[in-house]
Amino acid sequence: MGIKEIIETGESETTEFKKSTAQLEKALKSICGFLNHMGGVVYFGIDGGNVVGQEVSDSTLKSISQKIRQKIKPEITPEVKVLEVIGKRVIEVTVKEGGNKPYYLAGISYKRIGTENPIISTEELEKLILNKKKVYWDGQTCEDAALEDIDWEFVKEDFIYLYEKTSKKIIESEPINLLRSLGCIKNDKPTNAGILLFGKNPQKFFVNAYIALGRYKGKEVFGEKLDYKEFTKKLFQQIDNCNAYLVEHTALMSKLVPGEVRRQDIPEYGMFSVRELVTNAVCHRNYEDQGGKIIIKVFDDKIEFYNIGGLPEWISPENIISEQYSRNPTITKVLAKVEYIEELGEGWDKIIKEHREHPLNPEMPEIKSTTNSTLVTMFSTKEKFDEEEYVLSERQKEIIDYIKKNGKVTTGACAGLLEVSTATSLRELSGLRSLGLINKEGAGRSTYYVIK
Repeated sequence: MGIKEIIETGESETTEFKKSTAQLEKALKSICGFLNHMGGVVYFGIDGGNVVGQEVSDSTLKSISQKIRQKIKPEITPEVKVLEVIGKRVIEVTVKEGGNKPYYLAGISYKRIGTENPIISTEELEKLILNKKKVYWDGQTCEDAALEDIDWEFVKEDFIYLYEKTSKKIIESEPINLLRSLGCIKNDKPTNAGILLFGKNPQKFFVNAYIALGRYKGKEVFGEKLDYKEFTKKLFQQIDNCNAYLVEHTALMSKLVPGEVRRQDIPEYGMFSVRELVTNAVCHRNYEDQGGKIIIKVFDDKIEFYNIGGLPEWISPENIISEQYSRNPTITKVLAKVEYIEELGEGWDKIIKEHREHPLNPEMPEIKSTTNSTLVTMFSTKEKFDEEEYVLSERQKEIIDYIKKNGKVTTGACAGLLEVSTATSLRELSGLRSLGLINKEGAGRSTYYVIK
């Protein structure tokens, strides 16, 4: 419907006319009512059915937006435009139905009925609040974000490819429809989960939504800090990059198998458990609390995974295998669709199983939880390496021979030499470092390894 038709139709459940921005305070009641109902539009510069026009400047538009954000809570950002109507300027202020009801103006909540904005009764408020509690934070719309903040190239080239591969289904609908079906877009706006999973820059909206990792020499934080990393961007990238770093810095032992020619590669940590705990931290943190971040600390004898958000009251370290809970069900669902996390909540079962089957009998993970945080500790088996009979694997011998001949080796050159993936190459190099045979030199893309 065009603006002329709207004027002819008159004020309604979703339309309000104001003569000028001098009536902004009265218009705020309507905006609050629209948010608690089905959205609506306020036009400044229309008196009854007559277009009278409105003086417009940048400061006028900024003032409207600022007052709406300041006076209506929870905070929202309206869409403010200037229209030309029969040669006169009209300001159009649009708000969509709120995704975080109830909304309040100066502590009072209004609703929209016809062209009136009555106060919402106590009984209705209680219902709105109860319904609000059923909406998880990750499923709410990200008010300041737009569809342009989604990395559509990543969705098309990376996510859909992975989705089709794991689901064995061909996605024929538009990418935006897929994200809608996954709860990552609502009312043509990204949800909080949508921004965290698919945003071009999630930290623009959630500044502490990343993983901070510190690696220390020794068994306490008082030791020398060997490295510090921040894993940012999308949740997929945080998981992949943080896990790759931990794999690179996990010692690997090659042990002779009695009666056989082959050797068994034994990592100091169960590698499924490491990735699962990284994914759990990203998946289950309390993103509403932006006062902290996920923190991982790597010591000689353990890895600590610290997360914002405690276990719910009915889950304890003792029953965590049998109970299931998701603080962010939309994020969990999307990660499960592409097998980043166990869809049936079997992650902890597999962590325990991996620990029980590890050849060096590691100590079981330790879980500590408070109201606001959770700390999971994995314990290294590296000190048991010396108790086992081990020799260099054929791969490790190849690497040592290559370095002796060429003076050094890079991760890429090592992967080419062994005809393996980069991740496997890093594990082999880490194993040699843990045995004290090679040193890591340089940084970033300039990293290389030499004989110690």
